[in-house]
Amino acid sequence: MAGDSKSKILFIGGTGYIGKFIVEASAKAGHPTFLLVRESTLSNPAKSPIIDKFKNLGVNLVFGDLYDHQSLVTAIKQVDVVISTVGHLQLADQDKIISAIKEAGNVKKFYPSEFGNDVDRTHAIEPAKTAFATKAKVRRTIEAEGIPYTYVSSNFFAGYFLPNLSQPGATAAPRDRVIILGDGNPKVVFNKEEDIATYTINSVDDPRTLNKILYIRPPANTLSFNELVTLWESKIGKTLERIYVPEEQLLKQIQESSPPVNVILSINHSSYVKGDHTNFEIESSFGVEASALYADVKYTTVDEYLNQFV
Repeated sequence: MAGDSKSKILFIGGTGYIGKFIVEASAKAGHPTFLLVRESTLSNPAKSPIIDKFKNLGVNLVFGDLYDHQSLVTAIKQVDVVISTVGHLQLADQDKIISAIKEAGNVKKFYPSEFGNDVDRTHAIEPAKTAFATKAKVRRTIEAEGIPYTYVSSNFFAGYFLPNLSQPGATAAPRDRVIILGDGNPKVVFNKEEDIATYTINSVDDPRTLNKILYIRPPANTLSFNELVTLWESKIGKTLERIYVPEEQLLKQIQESSPPVNVILSINHSSYVKGDHTNFEIESSFGVEASALYADVKYTTVDEYLNQFV
């Protein structure tokens, strides 16, 4: 496909955790790729390696700021699609992006910063509840303004949850005992960050994803915590002591913890105990599933991913 027939994409928050993977996937897939950056970012030593990498991939840097309306409008007018991967502190401020998209008037699709649980189908408690509600409010604003969208629900980042098997405070996967929240039976979904990026970029010019939630729920990456532990045990040739934390005990822990521990625990409660990744069917009226749409993508399975930690 000729480069000029692929949508031009602007990233806002593209140097963040998940953003950097999606920016790279966009450039490598041949999309003209633009990154909104503040001039101060260029002089930030922590960001310079990623900026250099982007430049080498042919990413176009556009100077601007989420809080400078005119710079946003100018940047957006250069592209077809806007992908926001801003961090949690800026989630509510995405209304500024929405205003700029409305004024620019040329955007074919907007991806707000999501990349986690489906925030419209959740049983989360505080403090995760408020974070999810912020994302849901952004969705309602997009819909009310009539802006075309795709919401990416990619569930858990493998790189965050699998290296230590979600063990609180641990720096490596368990070798003796493992803490399991609830009964360990609800199915949870883990996706490698590069695969989330590939599926997201594949969806950009796909009409099947327009005004839909793109769920990334590959069958081989959908497993219960008990199944995850059994898989890990088979790799290390050892049976772990399983310590089950009843829901009431977890709720008490969440109440007694302070940020960021209470946030992580409440997200874990929603996913591992309530099963919010998989406790509903994906219906065609609101969603599509990525591994089914893009069956040619060779995604990394949880089984393969865990091999590096053995």
